[in-house]
Amino acid sequence: MFFIVTKYLTPRGFRGLTLYPFVFMKFKTDKENLVFVNHEKIHLRQQIELLIFPFYLWYVIEYFIRLIQCKNRHVAYRNISFEREAYSNESNLDYLKFRKLYNFTKYLQKKE
Repeated sequence: MFFIVTKYLTPRGFRGLTLYPFVFMKFKTDKENLVFVNHEKIHLRQQIELLIFPFYLWYVIEYFIRLIQCKNRHVAYRNISFEREAYSNESNLDYLKFRKLYNFTKYLQKKE
C-alpha cells in the first residue's frame, strides 16, 4: 500500500480514493488516522480478491444500480456493497485478520 497525498486525484467531497496499490488522500494527517487507513485497507482487500479490474467494473455498475434505486448520489454511494462493508468495519482494526473471502457479498442487499 502506497499513500499519495493529493488534492487533485481525490474526488470532491471525499477524503480518499483507493486504486490498488495506491491510496490517494487529501490530507497528510490521514496517514496516521487508523480508522481511515483501515477503511482503505478493506478496499484493497476487496480489489485483490476480485483481481482488481473486475472490482472497478462491479463498483461502477453497482453505483449506477443504486443511483436508480435511491435517486441520490450520496445515498447510492453509501449503499454500494464495498462501501457498506468498509464503513461497517472501519473501526474494527482487527477486521481484516478474521474477514472471510468475498465478505462484501453480505452487504449486497440494499440498506433502507
